[in-house]
Order: sequence, then structure tokens, then C-alpha cells
Amino acid sequence: MLKEVLMKILFLDQSSKLGGAELSLSDVAKPYRNDCLVGIFADGPFREFLEKAQIPVQVLTNQPIQISRDSHFIQSISRLGSLIPLIARVTKIARDYDIIYANTQKALVVGALASFLSRRPLVYHLRDILSTDHFSRTNCWIAVTLANRFASLVIANSKATQSAFIEAGGRPEITTVVYNGFDPENYQSQPSSLSHLKQQLGIHNQYVVGHFSRLSPWKGQHILIEALTHCPEDVTTILVGDPLFGEEEYAEQLHQQVADLGLENRVQFLGFRSDIPSLMACCDLIAHTSISPEPFGRVIIEAMFCNRPVVAAAAGGVVELVESGRTGWLVKPGDVKELADVITLCRRNPKLAIETASQAQQHLQMSGRFHLSKTNQQIAHLLRQLMKETPYTLDPSSERS
Repeated sequence: MLKEVLMKILFLDQSSKLGGAELSLSDVAKPYRNDCLVGIFADGPFREFLEKAQIPVQVLTNQPIQISRDSHFIQSISRLGSLIPLIARVTKIARDYDIIYANTQKALVVGALASFLSRRPLVYHLRDILSTDHFSRTNCWIAVTLANRFASLVIANSKATQSAFIEAGGRPEITTVVYNGFDPENYQSQPSSLSHLKQQLGIHNQYVVGHFSRLSPWKGQHILIEALTHCPEDVTTILVGDPLFGEEEYAEQLHQQVADLGLENRVQFLGFRSDIPSLMACCDLIAHTSISPEPFGRVIIEAMFCNRPVVAAAAGGVVELVESGRTGWLVKPGDVKELADVITLCRRNPKLAIETASQAQQHLQMSGRFHLSKTNQQIAHLLRQLMKETPYTLDPSSERS
């Protein structure tokens, strides 16, 4: 079905890193890899990942974009001038494509202006909750204003993300929700390889709580570390992920916290890993501990596909993924004691934890709700509709050079 879609798409993403938004973008782009280009604003692991997946990719600039999540109005406006060469380049490239597809906020800024100049429709895949929990008021305003003015379609990755966009002033009629999709086959692990991996990590005879996220204050790794002090002594944790966006100081604070609490033998920092399904399968429980609302919660669905029980912070899109007590457990964000209580419950009642994980996995398999094939079908349908309804001129003879 997807092969019948004849569209040339220019995807844009600001990151050189391989985060959740970038992994999701690669899944969206893969069906179009014969007729698409992923333009990124910095070189790094994301480019390498796309090349390995045989998805066309091009680094569009070597100049860092100085606008940050907490920039105020004067800073943001004054720094927009530095984007002019990038916008000009994207505009020129876009004339050879049918749609501009912005995957991140900075990509939206560039894509919106390039859309106007190239007369190509703009799709904004919104993967952030636009609130002051995550961004400055200025950056929220810029994102909403540009989306309202230039985007023909805003795809939100959860109802929570969509609601935050609308509450910030976004036009509801251009928004729709499409959940992130996953290929269940990627989350199958062999018991023999798991035994070897457990030996490598030295966690064979321990109760392992896994945390999978970049190291960032709002991701709440410090909450899990503190919770360990209230759990049985054989409970250990592995922290999988690196600091990505200037958050090295937080990573240092986590190491210091572990030392101060005397947990050196119960906490392992594994850094960035590509073997996430295997590492999840080695865990007895997966913890999600974000202290600010999570737009989606990719790690939660991955854990469920790996048949592992989940305890998650009940805010944002997470509450759309977990039915507490049936497919996992929800706890108040930042509540150390409540998190520790659930970990201890699962440690002392492994049968309950296993049954809950199985229930979650069965629910995913039966509903197909987060299957990649369904996600790609939904996006393909939306893009086909956009091509039919777009007011832009798409005649190659009149627009493309």
C-alpha cells in the first residue's frame, strides 16, 4: 500500500544525536527512501544511522543554531538572522520535493520560511509538549505562530501533545494525533544471548530496574537513584543513555549522588547503547521517571513489546499508554516513595509483575495500536490527503528548477 504513494518528501531535523524524535523520524521516512531526503542541521550519529538504513541524508549546515529551549524573545529574534543561509539552501532543495516535513522545533523555523518561499506545503510533526515546563514562553509562541501560519498539517504524537499545542493557541483544525509506531519483531531476544549479556554486566543474581533515556534533569534519573535507598538491597539499576544537549553537569551530579548514597555497587551507567531490546530483556522492571510531562514515552512501549513490566510517571502522553494496575503502574512524577513502593511490590511479587507485563504485551499485539505498519498507513493517508487539498502549486514544469 505504501509503495503506491508517489511523493517526494524533504524531511528536516535539527539534531546530530540519535534521540527518540530521530528514531521515530527514521521510521516515518523509511517507506519513502527512494524519493525522499532527510536534511539535518548538524553532523553526527544520526547521519550514520540513516545511512545504515539506506535513507538519503544530507548535512545542510555546519553552523550551530544558537536558539535554545529557554531563549527569550530578543535572543530568539536576533539569532534568526543567522538562519538565512540555511533557509535559502532548504528553499532551493525544497523545489525538487512535494512536501517539507519538519520533525523538530528548529526544523519548523527553517521549514516554515522555506515553505513560504518555495511554495511547498509544510507538515510539522510535533513531538514536544509546548509548555513552559519544556520551553521558554518565546519559543512556545514562535512554534505555535509558525505552525498556525505556515503548516498545512500538524501531526501530534499524543493527545497530550495535541492538547498542549491547542492550549498554547494552536489551530485545532490542522492537528491530528498519530502515535509513534514500533516493529514488534525488533523486540525479540534469545535467552542464550541474554544470559551472556547478564554475565557481562554482572547482574545475574540481582533484581534489575532499567532506565532508558538521555541523562537530563527532567528525565528524572535522580528520582530512581534516591528510590533505591528505600528498596531491598538486591535491587540494582542500569542507566542507559548519555547527556545529549549540554547536560554533562547533570550526569556528573548523578555520579556524585550515587557516591554520596553509597550505591556504587547498585547503579551502573552504561552510556549510549544500540542493543536496547536485549538490555530491556535483561531487566526485571523498566522505570520511567520524568518529572515534567512526557510528550509520548517511547521507552514504555518498547518495554511492553519486550514483555517487561513498567512503572511510569503519570503525566503527559504517558497516561495514554499505561492502564495502572493492568498494563503497568503509574506513580506521581517526582514521588520517590511511591516509586520505591512499586519497585518493592514487583520485587516481592514477581508473579504479579510478570502477569502485568504479559497483559500489556498481549494488549499491544491484539490492538495493533502502536504497530509501525499502522502508524505509517495513517501518515501515508494524511499526506495523500494533503497532496489533494494543498493550495500550493506543485506543477513541476512551473515550480521546479
